[in-house]
Amino acid sequence: MKSIFDPSIRAEIINRINTLQENSGAQWGKMTLYQMLKHCTLWEQMILGKTTYNQVFMGRLFGRIALKKVLKDEQPLGRNSPTIAALKITDDGDIAAQKKKWIALIEEEAHFSNPDFVHPFFGKMTKEQIGYMAYKHADHHLRQFNG
Repeated sequence: MKSIFDPSIRAEIINRINTLQENSGAQWGKMTLYQMLKHCTLWEQMILGKTTYNQVFMGRLFGRIALKKVLKDEQPLGRNSPTIAALKITDDGDIAAQKKKWIALIEEEAHFSNPDFVHPFFGKMTKEQIGYMAYKHADHHLRQFNG
């Protein structure tokens, strides 16, 4: 499976981010391009340990099972997958600046060191699981905007 910790995969994701244009529209979902970029930036900050969120109750019950299902193969994440409230973006802003922020965070993945990461739904994850999930998450949103 593809992992964000693979340098060639990080380069692929960064190239795809750079193909996004100001007028790129969503193929599904309610997010604007800026909202998606900001959401992904916040998501990367979370996995890098720059921000933390408590695990939700439903995640405590079903998170491990859901993680196993999501990571069982290379199938992309489903459309309109849920997210936590803190990662739902409603404002608009500078698309170019947000792309740069997301790319900088992806580049930081080369030096990933967050062994205590707890996803707000899936719970505690290994570095390997984080790498796979980070790729699937970025890929999901880039496909959403034809990136």
